[in-house]
Amino acid sequence: MCNRLICISNRGLCGEDFIRRVRDIIDAGIPVILREKDLAEREYYKLLCEIGRADIVAHSFVRAARDFGCAKIHLPLPLLETADISGFAEVGASTHSVREAARARELGASYITAGHVFATDCKKGLAPRGTGLLADIKKEVDIQVYALGGISPENAREALSAGADGVCVMSGFMKCADPFEYIEGYRHII
Repeated sequence: MCNRLICISNRGLCGEDFIRRVRDIIDAGIPVILREKDLAEREYYKLLCEIGRADIVAHSFVRAARDFGCAKIHLPLPLLETADISGFAEVGASTHSVREAARARELGASYITAGHVFATDCKKGLAPRGTGLLADIKKEVDIQVYALGGISPENAREALSAGADGVCVMSGFMKCADPFEYIEGYRHII
């Protein structure tokens, strides 16, 4: 990934037409990781078809991603351990520690997400890992690292200063009234 801002989808947080929201974000030049992990693979494939954009980053479902023609896949580390990732131009992995980041790199990940860095409603009750995690991971791996969890326009620079190559945002993109306006809040980093 070469962008410094990435959207992670969540249909449950999107108050409007989810398909249109995802297309608008991609059209604005922001990569979207289609994370809809509550779906079965067949439903996920149908969602990919509805969105109709092969430039989306598929999440978890390798076969659906291949069948649809996605060039990029993002996997939780346990799936990366067993998945056949051959043929994908980019492979991302979700990590939560330096050890996991190193393992993801060893398994062929071209980038990782690391978190959760700041407090977030998605991980209510779990203490954030902080920006120190980002700095420690960057010392260990030579691939791009994207901060995840509680990212906002106000704290994105802090994550980048700690060594992150970019940031991932879910709630902000899914809940905002206008994704194009929301992106403006991140102009200082993209």
